[in-house]
Amino acid sequence: MTHEDYMRIALEQAHIAVLENEVPVGALIVHQGEIIACSHNRCRQLADESQHAEMLVLKQAKSRLGSLDDCTLYVTMEPCAMCAGAMVHYKLPKLVFGAYDVRCGCCGSRIDLTDHWFYHSIETLGGIYESECVEILSEFFKQKR
Repeated sequence: MTHEDYMRIALEQAHIAVLENEVPVGALIVHQGEIIACSHNRCRQLADESQHAEMLVLKQAKSRLGSLDDCTLYVTMEPCAMCAGAMVHYKLPKLVFGAYDVRCGCCGSRIDLTDHWFYHSIETLGGIYESECVEILSEFFKQKR
């Protein structure tokens, strides 16, 4: 499968988040071509602001594999400081995301916590299905206003 194929699955998770009245961000982790964790934001559902899609899949993958060597995280929106920091500490090798977040993105937009700031760097690729990822977020927040 390609980056685009995996991002489509992350977008499916973002659509599920909309149905649950969550900010529409979907994520998954792939290890050697196999999806080992898949989720979406659950902050409202779990009444916990730390329950971002990225945090949920990182925990699932760590529990399943023990180590995130040879894993790639796919997420529909550029991770925030909390999620980028977690990825560094989990020693995630690769991140692929859709929408850039110029206000809060910490993987290249606002700041880049994944590139040589700490003891571990993460190979990062952004902009995969960017317009689709931006659209679902824009529509969600338009409905909230």
